[in-house]
Amino acid sequence: MTDYQGHQGDVDRAAVLNRVKRAQGQLGGVLRMIEEGRDLEAVLGQIKAVSRALDRAGLAMVAAEWRAGADVGDVTPERIDRLERLILSVT
Repeated sequence: MTDYQGHQGDVDRAAVLNRVKRAQGQLGGVLRMIEEGRDLEAVLGQIKAVSRALDRAGLAMVAAEWRAGADVGDVTPERIDRLERLILSVT
């Protein structure tokens, strides 16, 4: 897996961190909503948003790994199969 080194890696890492931090904030909101006894549909809508944000963070990480392999010419069938499995695991 990529270690997020170099300029593109820094950009990828920052994007993933931002997505996860956003999800963390949303999750805090979900906890408050539950504590306050808010409407079930509203709570579930926020839970869905948190889940989507984390899925996108995972996909961004897989995309970074894909780019890292392409940058160094490491696009073997085995690597593609591995990345496909990773994509399917987060969707």
